[in-house]
Amino acid sequence: MASTGGPDGYVPSARSVVELLGLLAYGELLAFDRMAADSRLAPDVERRAAMAQLAASEIANYNALADRIRELGYEPETVMAPFMTAVTDFHDSTAPRDWLEGLVKAYVGDAISYDFHREVAEFLEPADRELVRGVLPDEKHSEFLVREIKAAISQDEAVAGRLALWARRLVGEALTQAQRAASDSEGLTDLIVLGAGDLQAVGELLRRLTNNHAERMKAIGLSN
Repeated sequence: MASTGGPDGYVPSARSVVELLGLLAYGELLAFDRMAADSRLAPDVERRAAMAQLAASEIANYNALADRIRELGYEPETVMAPFMTAVTDFHDSTAPRDWLEGLVKAYVGDAISYDFHREVAEFLEPADRELVRGVLPDEKHSEFLVREIKAAISQDEAVAGRLALWARRLVGEALTQAQRAASDSEGLTDLIVLGAGDLQAVGELLRRLTNNHAERMKAIGLSN
């Protein structure tokens, strides 16, 4: 179920908006670095090019977010700084060992972050809401990842168990680092709690994230 936004009359503070954009921008920047590196794990040139194309879209998204941060009167590096350690630690602790783990990370791991930003974007004013929505990937973005993962599982059923364990690890690490990032950011915490309206609504948001993850696991033939 889609978020219906925050309580009537809620307007996020400039600090909250900028911190959300900073978190998303740094995530996009690291996604570019990671996907570019993961492309070198590809078994052939065609797949390498497909992953590199996904990486190119990430850097374009970063540039759009950085431009908006500057429009709001801030420097991207300054805004991103509070989140760098948590986000970097997540990626360092979940470096894929092979091509398939890289695909699952791009599909399952990144999707948790995307879902979170998509939910919280509902609490923003229209211009920033549309910006966030615009840089988040649509279903077409995931088609290549889903196709490759399902094909690998169909060829070797043993792969499914290994990738399911990997996906669960990704989720656990992602949630831990997300809580860490939010606790380090007063503006982001306010945006989530005040935007949702109350702690019950925050709980419902988290349940939607969990349900979305379960659906993605099912879509690629993995147990949650």
